[in-house]
Amino acid sequence: MTVEVIRATALGGIPHGFLGRRGGVSTGIHAGLNVGIGSDDEAQAVVENRHRALAAVLPGGDLATLYQVHSATVVTLDGVPEERPQADALVTNRPGLALGILTADCAPVLLVDAAAGVIGAAHAGWKGAVAGIAEATVAAMTAIGARTDRIAAAIGPCIARASYEVDDGFRDRVAAIDPANERFFADGRQGHHRFDLEAFVAARLAAAGVGRIEALGLDTYADEDRFFSYRRSIHRGEPSYGRQIAIIGLPNPASVV
Repeated sequence: MTVEVIRATALGGIPHGFLGRRGGVSTGIHAGLNVGIGSDDEAQAVVENRHRALAAVLPGGDLATLYQVHSATVVTLDGVPEERPQADALVTNRPGLALGILTADCAPVLLVDAAAGVIGAAHAGWKGAVAGIAEATVAAMTAIGARTDRIAAAIGPCIARASYEVDDGFRDRVAAIDPANERFFADGRQGHHRFDLEAFVAARLAAAGVGRIEALGLDTYADEDRFFSYRRSIHRGEPSYGRQIAIIGLPNPASVV
């Protein structure tokens, strides 16, 4: 099976893709394109899957990823660091450098100001989204030449509201930050609610001044054939889970025909 690359209209011709589990070499509960170094998958399979993912989006590029910690920390890169930074977003203006974000229910966000040649990639779980990872990524992009109204952002596959049940305490914590956040919750069973992470992240991007925002509306939890899901693995009592990757990169000038 070939690697499935899901692209967003908003990002135009900039090399990018949201990848799921199709097209990889992992087996068992990690079956497919598992790129999670921290999973219990075989290391050689993860390495091969990462090679395949990069080749599907930015052939010949260099891939930089993070040790993600659910923060609002952004790292600006001009090359691949020797060790993965502890952060949740990357930005760069260097051609040939691919930025990768790993997810398994959290929202991957890819961003570009094509006119400035500046790109970003962010990992937005609820903690990072509440902490301001979207706004911090936009600020880091503008610091190296982007303009907020020119930035286009795409929110890739993540857990959808129909699949994301939370309790009263969760809703109250998010609403305490801003009462308007209650609009991202729908009533569920007694004492529980359904949280719309995708819409929440989109709203934070809009508040940061992003000019164009596209939400792909793909549910990682519900679509087992295409995506890994942390919450699904927990509900099944599985000992480990796979991660998918979202990649964006600027092509080297020599590779542009």
